[in-house]
Amino acid sequence: MTENRFTHSMPFGAQPQAGGSVRFRLWAPGVAEMTLEIDGSTRLPMVREEDGWFTLATHEAAAGSAYRFILPDGLAVPDPVSRWQPDGVHGPSRVVDPASYAWTASAWRGRPWHETVLYELHVGTFTPEGTYRAAIERLDHLAAAGITAVELMPLAECPGGRNWGYDGVQLFAPRSAYGTPDDLKALIDAAHGRGLMVFLDVVYNHFGPDGNYLHAYAPGFFTERHKTPWGAAINFDGAHARPVRDFMIHNALYWLEEYRIDGLRLDAVHAIIDDSSPHILEELARRVRDRVGRDRHVHLVLENEHNAARLLSRDGGEPRFHTAQWNDDYHHAAHVLATGESGGYYSDFAADPIAGLCRALAEGFIYQGGPSALRGGERRGEVSRHLPPPAFVNFLQNHDQIGNRAFGERLTVLAPPDRVEALLTITLLAPSIPLLFMGEEWGETNPFAFFTDFDGDLAGAVREGRRREFAAFPEFADPERRARIPDPNAAETAVRSRIDWGKVTQEPFASRLALVRRLLRLRAERIVPLLPGAGGGEVLWREGAGFSIAWTLAGGARLTLAAHLGDGAVTPPALPPGEVLVGGKAIGRLSGWTARWFLQS
Repeated sequence: MTENRFTHSMPFGAQPQAGGSVRFRLWAPGVAEMTLEIDGSTRLPMVREEDGWFTLATHEAAAGSAYRFILPDGLAVPDPVSRWQPDGVHGPSRVVDPASYAWTASAWRGRPWHETVLYELHVGTFTPEGTYRAAIERLDHLAAAGITAVELMPLAECPGGRNWGYDGVQLFAPRSAYGTPDDLKALIDAAHGRGLMVFLDVVYNHFGPDGNYLHAYAPGFFTERHKTPWGAAINFDGAHARPVRDFMIHNALYWLEEYRIDGLRLDAVHAIIDDSSPHILEELARRVRDRVGRDRHVHLVLENEHNAARLLSRDGGEPRFHTAQWNDDYHHAAHVLATGESGGYYSDFAADPIAGLCRALAEGFIYQGGPSALRGGERRGEVSRHLPPPAFVNFLQNHDQIGNRAFGERLTVLAPPDRVEALLTITLLAPSIPLLFMGEEWGETNPFAFFTDFDGDLAGAVREGRRREFAAFPEFADPERRARIPDPNAAETAVRSRIDWGKVTQEPFASRLALVRRLLRLRAERIVPLLPGAGGGEVLWREGAGFSIAWTLAGGARLTLAAHLGDGAVTPPALPPGEVLVGGKAIGRLSGWTARWFLQS
């Protein structure tokens, strides 16, 4: 690598060589021979190596060349580690010279985790244009709002022009519907130039239902020994698992090194089944920290229904494996409080959401080994109270919690403004790491629906499956109401999911944005410097919907929250010590839906 050009040297795929040739390498243990096709005409036999590998280095290809692999039965398949798929998941791959992009913010080394304020966005609906380049124009808005990290929903190439991204089949090829690989690098480069980290959501638990050809030549990539919601599991622990594990580990390293991504959010790792040791999640984390994390701030964040606190363990204050986990427990308790909803997975949090919220704020997980009624009494989670608050990412909204609703409604239209603002005040100032979903900073009211762009029978199956999913809910017992659930494959479903930037200067949206900016400025100036070494919280007082929690921060500083998340008013037993950061000069009685913060240095 030169000072402003960065590459990841991959042991497979199409890799430009120093002498001007391109080396092609594919793992295909399921076939006896393999042919490389270049630019639709030139065909060259590949050399079979040990353990099912095929390789060829040739001067017939160069950056920009289209190429495919031809199986013995004549099936032409793209490269599973293609760096670019401009013609979609069924078209040829393109050779990319990763060193062709000259980075401007080449000295960027990231930011410490405790400074993180995450902002999750979907590139295709973040702007009217839905492109990497268009997103650059909105970065100044995010920086001014107090955001420090942009989290991009998955970018792996998937079918069609519209998709959330969780149907990816080309995990190394950034979504061509949004622009070129260099366009994505320009977005990341521009973010770094503004002091913004960039995170990427990656999916290592399954491949999408259309465009995955691995079964045709590498059936050992999957195993029937384990089952997932998507069918046969990815083979992380059986015979021939080493190439599969390397595939995912190099994917992580590729995004971190070649695209200078600052962190990865690993989707639904509870669906990654690995009975071997070390677990793939541990091996991946070690490889990342040994290779990239020595001279850069690099962060690994999990989504994990199992609440596996051991994956978040610390060594001398630093993460041994993963940096943090999305705290769905916190969201679910907060959502019940804000909306009164108690169906589905909210039922596990409905009995006493105040107690749940207090535990999530003070200890991280609500479920730390306790039984889940929703799961028939199955115990869920591990003890987390020993972990520091920044080991948890708290949020009131994200793509799942909005888009998995039948109509994609945001919290803004489901709950009164005073409830949302009280919970925002708590979420944005608590010592845990806060996350906002795109448009939340101004209280966006447009829905964010689930959408895809499949063809034929698959499109119909997804549409009907979506409606069947909600048939068990009382509010969708009527077939006519179920029929009104948006069709995921309809173009207008994605169009309606775009955020409306015109609201930013209108009321009441401008006032909500001003509140978020004020809170995040306060967080950056007064709380973030005290977060290194922060310990768990202690619930000091609880009366009905009123409570107070205190945390010990760096240097013995004490941060205290006094809140009342209910109607009426309550009187705390004592005035928390310290300077009032938010909520007025005197505590007195706490009126309904009030959150006050105090800091004692």
